[in-house]
Amino acid sequence: MSQEIELKLSLPPEALPALRRHPLFSGGAKQGKAATLDNTYFDTPDLSLKADKVAVRTRRQGRRLLQTVKCAAESVGGLTARPEWEQTFAGKFDFSAIDAPKVQKRLLRHEAELVPVFSTRFRRETRLHKSDDVRILMMIDSGEVIAGERREPICELELELVEGSALDLLELARRLAEELPLWPNDASKAERGFRLHLGEPLQPVSASAPRIDGSQRPLEAFRALAFSCVRQWQANAAGAAVDGDPEFVHQLRVALRRLRSLLSLFAPALPAEFVAEWRSRLKENADRFTEVRELDVLHDEILAPVAAVAAEAADYGLDHLLELARTANARARAAAHDGLAPAQGRLLIDLTAALHSLTPPDAGGDTDLSTFAQAQLKRLHGKARKRHAAARDGAPAHLHALRLAVKRLRYAAEFFAPLMRTKDGERYLRDLSKAQSRLGFVHDVDVARRRLASWAKAEPDRAAAAAFVAGWHGHRQRRMARRALRDLEPLLSDPPRLRG
Repeated sequence: MSQEIELKLSLPPEALPALRRHPLFSGGAKQGKAATLDNTYFDTPDLSLKADKVAVRTRRQGRRLLQTVKCAAESVGGLTARPEWEQTFAGKFDFSAIDAPKVQKRLLRHEAELVPVFSTRFRRETRLHKSDDVRILMMIDSGEVIAGERREPICELELELVEGSALDLLELARRLAEELPLWPNDASKAERGFRLHLGEPLQPVSASAPRIDGSQRPLEAFRALAFSCVRQWQANAAGAAVDGDPEFVHQLRVALRRLRSLLSLFAPALPAEFVAEWRSRLKENADRFTEVRELDVLHDEILAPVAAVAAEAADYGLDHLLELARTANARARAAAHDGLAPAQGRLLIDLTAALHSLTPPDAGGDTDLSTFAQAQLKRLHGKARKRHAAARDGAPAHLHALRLAVKRLRYAAEFFAPLMRTKDGERYLRDLSKAQSRLGFVHDVDVARRRLASWAKAEPDRAAAAAFVAGWHGHRQRRMARRALRDLEPLLSDPPRLRG
């Protein structure tokens, strides 16, 4: 078995000439002639191997025919490390050399059922990057994935580590991305092929459950949690680039907010300059998408519900507001789309590299995770409790400050959930999320009211519709604010206790 460590980067086909001319690529030693690779991926009719995260492939390169078995591995920022077994293929599968017993057992159990599922065909150009003790294969793959009548283009740069470290791959990618529109891509050709075979579109990706435990040090836990946020950010940025579903942008912004909250949460265990730099860069990036998200909410959650159920809405000219919101949203969406690439690709590569190279500061990093987490939850509880006391007057600014404090507390509780007693943690998070959602609605109505007021000021004919919408939501907004304040009272009395 070999351990394949690679970094996969997508790019638009029109950028290939620039990549080939780039000194880092053109200066690398050619590794043979460019070759066309024909690959066929096999599975059972019900895709049992896919379910087990195992891929079986045959590859024809000229007269050479190979059999490859790969197991899925966690990929972050396009960087993947996974076990791989490769050998000559003589027309019949041979799994005797698989030295992972569980994997071999699965393969032998399904061997007789294996059938072709999809294929890939691409041209590969390979050069070798050498620097000191670092050797990295740079491979341009251009072609397509084929699943029956469905086809999807392949245009990738793969950096495969021969000698050196994973950080060396990321540093090379950073230098290339300074001038090229590269995008870290966690989806392997096998994953893309199965998705094409099944006809599955890209789906917005929510935050994943954290994988930490009390035996870790704060820096180790921070890195694991940050990589989880990066995966969410990357997947939704990729989806937003090709799909107009507003949820992609929403989940992208959620990932960026979670990352910024994570930086503040773990600040005592991190270098101060790292925290300051990345809080600033992530905020600037999130701001690219604020307008389109606010307009999505205005149209879908503020205006459309009124138009759908209020019979007199048309009398107030609500149709005009809806059209105005759609037009503004289209402009904002186009501007946000322009901010997806190459900016997102560069940021993702930069942050992934920074996380890999992160070292603890002189102080604050040796505390055990449970003690560290309990102290942070207590601190955030105290802030939320103060905001709660101030928000009892119902002032929008105070309710907004409370919403932000509750959101930070909720993110912290989600990050540290594995350290909580299961039932207590689940109940606490559920109740905290409900309160945050209610405060979120209150804030959304306030933001919408300000925008509608500005539109009405620019064109007085819109004033009646704007006032009608604000009034229609006003009662529910006040009710939601009262319920959130009431429900937060017991939640903010004491922070949840952690195990250990």
